[in-house]
Parts: sequence; C-alpha cells; structure tokens
Amino acid sequence: MESKILTKIGIDPGILVLALFVLVIVLFILVINANMKYNRLKSSYNSFMKGKDGRTLEDSIFERFEELDNLTALTIKNRQAIRKINEEMMSNFQKVGIVKYDAFHEMGGKLSFAITLLDGNNSGYIINSMHSREGCYNYIKEIVKGESYIELSEEEAESLDKAIFQETLGFDLESMK
Repeated sequence: MESKILTKIGIDPGILVLALFVLVIVLFILVINANMKYNRLKSSYNSFMKGKDGRTLEDSIFERFEELDNLTALTIKNRQAIRKINEEMMSNFQKVGIVKYDAFHEMGGKLSFAITLLDGNNSGYIINSMHSREGCYNYIKEIVKGESYIELSEEEAESLDKAIFQETLGFDLESMK
C-alpha cells in the first residue's frame, strides 16, 4: 500500500500504522484506568449515601453544625473558667523563700529560720522564728508588692529575695541544667 502524500512527506506508512496502534493501546489503558477510578468513586458514593436520602443527609449536616456550635460555646466557657482560675491563683501563695540561721550564735544547728510566703503579686508575709535557750520567738511582717514597711533583718531580706527571684516553686533550675 503506497500513498503519494506520505511518500512526498517522507513518512513510511508502516511506521504510521505502528505508531497509531501504540496510541490506540495507550488510550485504551487510559480509558480502563478512568473507568476503574469512576467505579471506585461510585462505590464510595453509594456506601456514603446508603440508606440516606437528601433529607436525612441534610439533617446529619445540621447535627454536625449544632455539635460545632456546642463545642464553640464550651470552648468559650472553658476559657472564661481558666481566666478566672488564673486570677484566683494570683492571690494564692506561689513563691517561698527560706533561710536557716543561728540567731544568737550560742547554739549550733541553725534552729532559727525566716520563711517568706508570697502570692503572684509578690505580696504576702515573712515569718521569722528565732530559737534560743530560753525559748522560741516568732515574728511576722507583711510584704506588699515585694517591699516591707518594717525594716527587715539580713536573713529576712535574703528570704524575701529568694522568694521573689525564684522561677518556679519546688524546682531548683540550677540543678536541672
């Protein structure tokens, strides 16, 4: 089979037929692939819609929206509760500083101590307990925003500094490094 047009162009008809045959095979494979994807999509759709009509599908969508609204309201309520808890925690004792010392230098063992208890605003109390042979004397001084209106002893000032500048109650950050 000879073609004057193909001969003028310089194309062998056998090669053209072979190329068209390969193209038909590739197109056939693509059609099969598209058909398989369509069948999978159709089966997924049928399983999704199984037992549902448009009305029940709409109802289930509205149920989901209602659940989302409930979750949003619950989230807002939880955030408000957390804010309230954080505000209340500011008035609780959060910081502690303690210094043990020998008050009268007559007894060993450092039985005297000054302990500072502060809230989140650095307000609270210093309790100083001085132990001697005759007895134990306790003093309390009020701290407002990190300062005392009554003069502090060296141990009390050290205890106050420890409480104010500690990072977290119960954790020694230097030993954690």
